[in-house]
Formats: sequence, C-alpha cells, structure tokens
Amino acid sequence: MKNNSIIKALSAAVLIMSAPLAVMAQETIKIGEINHYKRMAAFAGPYKNGIELAMEEVNAAGGVLGKPLEFIFRDDQGKPGEAVKIAEELMTREGTVMLTGTILSNVGLAISSFAGEKGYVYLASEPLADSLVWSAGNPYTFRLRASTFMQAAMLAEAAAKTDAKKFATIAPNYAYGKDAVAAFKKNLLKLKPEAEFVAEQWPGVFKIDAGAEVQALERAKPDAIYNVTFGPDLAKFVREGGDRGLFDGRQVYGLLSGEPEYLDPLGAEAPEGWTVTGYPWYDLPSGPGADFVTTYQSRWDDYPRIGSLVGYMTVQSIVAALNRAGSTETEAIRSAFEDLPVNTPVGDIIFRASDHQSTMGAYVGSTTLRDGKGVMVNWEYKNGADYLPSDEEVAKLRPSK
Repeated sequence: MKNNSIIKALSAAVLIMSAPLAVMAQETIKIGEINHYKRMAAFAGPYKNGIELAMEEVNAAGGVLGKPLEFIFRDDQGKPGEAVKIAEELMTREGTVMLTGTILSNVGLAISSFAGEKGYVYLASEPLADSLVWSAGNPYTFRLRASTFMQAAMLAEAAAKTDAKKFATIAPNYAYGKDAVAAFKKNLLKLKPEAEFVAEQWPGVFKIDAGAEVQALERAKPDAIYNVTFGPDLAKFVREGGDRGLFDGRQVYGLLSGEPEYLDPLGAEAPEGWTVTGYPWYDLPSGPGADFVTTYQSRWDDYPRIGSLVGYMTVQSIVAALNRAGSTETEAIRSAFEDLPVNTPVGDIIFRASDHQSTMGAYVGSTTLRDGKGVMVNWEYKNGADYLPSDEEVAKLRPSK
C-alpha cells in the first residue's frame, strides 16, 4: 500500500511538473498593438485587417521561432496618457515582447518616450512626426512608414518645378502638422530659394472651422497651397474650398490626401489636379504590390487602404526582427531591428541603424475623378531612401546616447 501511494504521488508530481511544459509548448509570441480604433476606424480597421492577414500567413507557415504569433489589440482613445497606461499593462501583465501601432503622432511620441525610459522595443507603424526618430529618438523606437519629412520632401520636389512663388499652408496644430509644414518649407526653399510663404493656418485636429480657414487663405492670395489636413478635417476643407473657389487656378499639394482612407469618403467632391501622396492600389502593375492587393481582396472581400499595407508590413517587419534576433529578449530584438532588411509589397526596405527610420517610400501623383470618386493618376513610387538625411546629418538631429 505504501509503495502504491509513493508511485501515485510521484505520478501526480510528474503531471504537475509537465503541465507548465505543455503550456509553454503552446505559448504564443505576443505583440502589444495600440491604436485609435474607434474614432479613426477608417484607418484602424483596414490596418487591423492587414495585420491579421499577415499573421494568418505567418502562422500557417509555422509561426515565428517555432511558436504562433499573436497580436493583442488595445484602443488608446486618442489619449497619450491612456496609451502609456495600456503599454505598461501589455508589457507587464499580458506578456507581450514588444509594442507597435498608433496613428496620432502625439500618442506615438508618448509611447516612444515611455519605451525609451523602460527599455521596451516599440515599432511605430503609422505616426509620422519627424521628432519620433530624430530630436526625440531613442534606442528602442523604430518607425515603419515614410516620415513627414520624407513625404513633404517629395511634394516640395514637385512644387519646385512649377512657377508658383507664393505659398500658403494649412495643417493641424500638433506635432505631425508642425513637422509637416517645417519639412515642406525647408525642402522647398532649398530647391527654390525665391519661394515665399504668405499664410499659415493651424486648425485644431478634428476641430477645423473650414469656412474661416478658407477665407484666411483666400485673403493671402497664394499661388499654391500646401494642405496637411486629413480625415474629417480634410473633407470639410475640400468642401468649403471648392464651394468658395479657393482651389481655382491654384496648385494644391496634399500630404496623405491621396490615401483611400481620406480620398474615398469625398466621393464626387474629391478635388482634381492636386499633387498628393497616397496609395493607388487599383492601378498597381503586376508584382508584389498587385499580389498583395489580390490576396487582401480575396481574404476580406474589400479593397486595401494604405492602412492595410502598413498593417501587413508591420507584421513582416516584426517577424523579420524576431527571426534575426533568434529570441524574444528585448535587447536581441532591438539589435535585430538596426539595419534590418525586410521584403515587402513595396519592395525591399531597411530600418536604418542611424535613426531607426525605415526606407519605405510613398506614391506621389495627381488626383482626378473616375467613376464618380477620386483616384490618383500619373503616379510614381518614390524610394524613401532618396529623401532621408545622411547619417552625418542624423547624428546632429538625434540626442546623444
């Protein structure tokens, strides 16, 4: 009887000890994803679909480092403080190995600062403020999308080739908008020193008084307008500007204005002849870009937006870093991201070691109406590496380590 009791006790102990091993064998690699899913649903919904499509592909192929990949999605409510609180919970309670996401630059900057302080790797998928990787950069923050500076430089290049001399700007009054105007000015004046800026309008984000802004711009009598508004603010600006003739006979340069998230809701009111950055998914030639569009449409029965592409590339970038690191340890992941090459639907990109900015580029073209809605035509994909400062210049922009 005693021997039987001993055997049963040992068997129970073995079962108890093996249970955690079984759990560990099924454990997923968790990524903390923070975004403004409710109010910015037009972007965040397709973005999430892009992530889920890429995750399905990764997990169907065996996962990463021998384990399934899992994203834990959280809504930041567009509040920096809430985003930081969520980031802490994800890293300390949910067991995520790194953070990603955010669309609003002020939220991205808050998470970046927190990540730098705590030593958490953060891949900023969408926030575009230049300070994220330059003046406020830190060893743990990396950015995927072409930055404000990069896209503004592309538009300034186009503007410099015209006969416009007097420019007016309109941008949301926060980090992204301020950086976007500063970048456009710097790049345009470098290419066209005689250019003059005759007006600057700074509406609060999602609080634009479009009628007043249009009147102020019209009074300045510019030759061209540089627009940085997006989302519902863009729709109001386009409607009021169109009704009042602000755009008649003027060249307009729109940062992000050609992205389906913001162009499609305008319908037949979409502006024509604007030079914009965007995503002409409907006209991509055969190749990786068109293949992504086909796969996305098949999976979701919907067309991709720029957010879809960014979400998909976010997963690609994280998987590439984890595979290169060969580990989920923070320092291994951080080190792996530096000069990390990633093969994507827009071609090969690299996360530069000097400033942690990827070389993902942007599509630049002009807007027109097709079948009652706005599209981009005469577009060209611009390589992001061609619009970034040198490593020597970056050294002056980033804080010393």
